Amino acid sequence: MKRIINKVAVIGSGIMGSGIACHFANIGVEVLLLDIVPRELTPLEEKKGITKESKIFRNRLVNDHLTTSIKSKPSPLYHASFASRITTGNIEDDLSKIKDADWIIEVVVERLDIKQKVFEQIEKHRKPGTLITSNTSGIPIHFMSEGRSEDFQKHFCGTHFFNPPRYLKLFEIIPGPKTDPEVISFLNAYGEKFLGKTSVAAKDTPAFIGNRVGIYGIQSLFHLVKEMGLTVEEVDKLTGPVIGRPKSATFRTVDVVGLDTLVHVANGLYENCPKDEAHELFKLPDFISKMMDNNWLGSKTGQGFYKKEGKDILVLDLNTLEYRAQKKASFATLELTKTIDAPIDRFKVLIGGKDKAAEFYRKNLAGLFAYVSNRIPEISDELYKIDDAMKAGFGWENGPFEIWDAIGVEKGIELIKAEGLSVAKWVEDMLASGNKSFYQVKEGATYFFDIPSKKQTKIPGQDAFIILDNIRESKKVWSNSDSVIQHLGDGILNVEFRSKMNTLGGGVIQGINKAIDLAEKEYEGLVIGNQGPNFSVGANLAMVFMMAAEQDYDELNMAIKTFQDTVMRVRYSSIPVVIAPHGMTFGGGCELTLHADKVVAAAETYIGLVEFGVGLIPGGCGSKEMALRASDLFRKNDVELNVLQEYFLTIAMAKVSTSAYEAYDLGILQKGKDTVVVNRNRQLAEAKKQALLLAEAGYTKPILRKDVKVLGKQALGMFLVGTDSMEAGHYISEYDQKIANKLAYVMAGGDLSEPTLVSEQYLLDIEREAFLSLCTERKTLERIEHMLKTGKPLRN
Repeated sequence: MKRIINKVAVIGSGIMGSGIACHFANIGVEVLLLDIVPRELTPLEEKKGITKESKIFRNRLVNDHLTTSIKSKPSPLYHASFASRITTGNIEDDLSKIKDADWIIEVVVERLDIKQKVFEQIEKHRKPGTLITSNTSGIPIHFMSEGRSEDFQKHFCGTHFFNPPRYLKLFEIIPGPKTDPEVISFLNAYGEKFLGKTSVAAKDTPAFIGNRVGIYGIQSLFHLVKEMGLTVEEVDKLTGPVIGRPKSATFRTVDVVGLDTLVHVANGLYENCPKDEAHELFKLPDFISKMMDNNWLGSKTGQGFYKKEGKDILVLDLNTLEYRAQKKASFATLELTKTIDAPIDRFKVLIGGKDKAAEFYRKNLAGLFAYVSNRIPEISDELYKIDDAMKAGFGWENGPFEIWDAIGVEKGIELIKAEGLSVAKWVEDMLASGNKSFYQVKEGATYFFDIPSKKQTKIPGQDAFIILDNIRESKKVWSNSDSVIQHLGDGILNVEFRSKMNTLGGGVIQGINKAIDLAEKEYEGLVIGNQGPNFSVGANLAMVFMMAAEQDYDELNMAIKTFQDTVMRVRYSSIPVVIAPHGMTFGGGCELTLHADKVVAAAETYIGLVEFGVGLIPGGCGSKEMALRASDLFRKNDVELNVLQEYFLTIAMAKVSTSAYEAYDLGILQKGKDTVVVNRNRQLAEAKKQALLLAEAGYTKPILRKDVKVLGKQALGMFLVGTDSMEAGHYISEYDQKIANKLAYVMAGGDLSEPTLVSEQYLLDIEREAFLSLCTERKTLERIEHMLKTGKPLRN
């Protein structure tokens, strides 16, 4: 049976309910969001004469929750307008409307008795065959559907979203005892394809997969901290980006999530997992109990492991439970990893040191490896699901078994035994069977060790993805130190950036040109895409700074001209070029994107021309392109200045979209031409498909534009008056005004006496001239230097 989801009903509008509703709205689904009727009128409602019978009162709770969610930062919506896809109501008046829903999701308070009452009410209105799921984070699924009809139980299971639903990719699917396998299969595919999730089928065990391992990891750290005498700062230094974990590391993450939330899950595991070999680790250490007593829960109560006082952020001393100034944490072992780019490659070094940091990693990883090995088959039959859950739910770059592979399976067992822990028998059986790793890559696909068959088995679902890590060497056509060209198959090449933060230096520019050369001679088309955390943060600022500081202006002019020529070649080549941006796509990365034949953007693309932040204007065709796009929107009898002003402000205010959908508003993506994918894992496969479609349709090299209408003095005068008044009102600095005036000159096409049609090359020349002139300014060099040192813009 083909199942289509057009309408979803979400019952419960708290933080999770509203977040789930918003994410379904993100993907174009109509949502009905319901909650209970408030008990009493507020004083303000009484003053306004609102009655308990009115819709305003009866829907107040759901509307307040949704409004709070939409206003939160970061936003749960890809675009503010998507909120119109959500209709609100209350359970008493509007529950009958769920008869039109294709999927009903329960997100009420975590109490079994309340959930059962809600399901009893739902069953009265739900049409047979409708999916019905619970977002519980720990209540056993088999208890919830007791007493319900056969059709209800057949279509019922757990669907556990992680908070916030837009940003965390884990989607755990937990079958009940009578769930139809087709329902699980459908939800697995729907989560991946439409919701952009990593779908993981879990067993109905306490806390499922993600929270079972994640809470173990945090609780074991709490105990290890005391045992080793480590400070909060030291642990956050050791458990953050250095090992491929989020910046918030451990204690900052707990502050954000809320200590009470973590304690609730840990207590549940302590009570419900008496046979877990790590049972005692789920017992709260004294310092956690005292923090709970003091209501030091983190951000929600103003203090937790960290506390803000004025401009200072203090840290909790775990021995005295008093706040103090932070101390810089440094370890010799961490210094040894500074030249190793990939976190996965650092673990061998981290466990090999002789200081406290190395001892911490040996103990921490030993515990983690032992724990996950012993959770199979309890929480999952397949080891890759545990890795998927930790990466998608907790933001780990690598899962436990991937890390174990990186240091060597035998070495991991050695660490486990050194700590007096036991490894699961299946791991030793794996080694005895001749399999020396948990994973292998064969013919571009990832295989995992399947315990029952004792064989490496292909991970299902990969056929819809292109995984560059798996084909980088086997499909490599050409490479240098900063870029790799691979053949994706069917005549489509891909150029992958491999520089630090994917900055656009000489090596990347050489790679793009080489890829176009090869594609024009032997292939059908080109994709420019990578699978790093960010597409590209822009030009290599350090190189620009060095040339400008040494006043090597001829060399700098040549470098800018080379980049301009490369960007223009992306647009004016004889093969279709599709660009696949994701994450941070700033400056030069944005300029490249603007010149693609088609853009296949990940929904989570944060794109913009940010050069103003370092005292420059876009010099790699960005200023030219925004003037051109404004020109294309000029219409007879329209006020053309207003159109140009919008594009000018996009650059002058260094606007960055908070999603790919917002990039349409900024004129960076173009409706009808560019497309957005929600699941980043599918992005390169979709980009390849679009490149093929363009090639098969009969691609013709575009002709250089000579018809860009610029407004000359008419526009320049308006911009100069505007920047003058902004500076006079102290909205911008004197130097901001100078940069803005340079941009104004370029986008107006210079000081031409009347509106004129000019060529792209004319605009590129004045764009480059303006960029170079700013590179001679001391204040621009100060801004660049400050950005390189601190990662933050300077206003001078």
